[in-house]
Amino acid sequence: MKKYLSLFLALVMILSVTTALTSCGSSNVDYKIGIITGTVSQGEEEYQAAVNLKEEYGDMVITATYPDNFSTETEQVISTCTNMAADPAVKAIVWVQAVNGTTAAIQKVKETRDDILFITGVCSEDPGVIAAAADICMLVDEISMGTTIIDQAYAMGAKTFVHVSFERHLGYATIAARRDLFEENCNRLGITYVEATAPDPTGDAGVTGAQAWITENIKVYVDKYGKDTAFFSTNCSLQAPLILECAELGAIYPQQCCPSPYHGYPSAFNISTEGHEGDVPYMLEQITEAVASYGNTGRMSTWEVPVNMMMIEAGFNYARKWIEGKITDRCDEAALLEEMKKIAGDATTITHYSDSAVGELDNFFMILCPFYNF
Repeated sequence: MKKYLSLFLALVMILSVTTALTSCGSSNVDYKIGIITGTVSQGEEEYQAAVNLKEEYGDMVITATYPDNFSTETEQVISTCTNMAADPAVKAIVWVQAVNGTTAAIQKVKETRDDILFITGVCSEDPGVIAAAADICMLVDEISMGTTIIDQAYAMGAKTFVHVSFERHLGYATIAARRDLFEENCNRLGITYVEATAPDPTGDAGVTGAQAWITENIKVYVDKYGKDTAFFSTNCSLQAPLILECAELGAIYPQQCCPSPYHGYPSAFNISTEGHEGDVPYMLEQITEAVASYGNTGRMSTWEVPVNMMMIEAGFNYARKWIEGKITDRCDEAALLEEMKKIAGDATTITHYSDSAVGELDNFFMILCPFYNF
């Protein structure tokens, strides 16, 4: 009898250990959170953030991607969301980037399921429209960067600030408003403001021609104004060559158009992410070493976290707490900011979107994160 009892107890212990080990990589909760992102080609940062959460939380997380040609495949964008919402266990959906078609998708789901919490980031649709559909909307505060970027450049010793853009971009309201703030804040701090016109990458010269302009002309500005010149470009494709020129010439580079350690820096410095996908501390370390190798330490920076990744992680953590009843309001500004600060630091701020057409939107948040100096 003792022999059988011993065998029984041993079996119980084995089953307990096996269950514990199995549950480490999966979820014991009875709900799921969906995450919708672009493909790697559209947004590697948010895609990797979703992969990381899936690896950490297992079956609690389900992921999907919208099509690369989302602007012409709206029906596919909508079906991506409705297919996800068809699972009754899905209680929240985090969507970054919230491309065209997101509002229609949310409205379609709400026809049958108004219980799902929708958190959207990098919202490209009309703010008043998507804010009426989603519970929480997030966007980088591009206009306020007209102040924060100049303050950062000044702290790095900038005496001149060169704004690199072209006619098409300057026709965008947000870019034009930020440009005006750049000039205003340069005047406030005694920094010489300079406009530089590069070729439009969508024009006849293409991306290659526009990048060649950066390579050929940044040195001209440094020779004229000195190394204490800060540069900023409004175009994504120009970031990598601009970063490399600033490093080689010893100029100041406060921030990309889209602040993230992954934007421009890896390409400029030939940093491989293989085996370190989504590993932000690794990327920060590699960039810091690269900048130091050019002798330009302290004169180049970005935001400490990829903001799109932060939106997904903070949105996911917020959704978990809401589903579990730890957050009771669908849009709790203080709770959302708390989740952001855990990821991006205490200096992270959010403000409400506001314009003359829609007024102030209480659930549409504009985000600013602290800088990281290399």
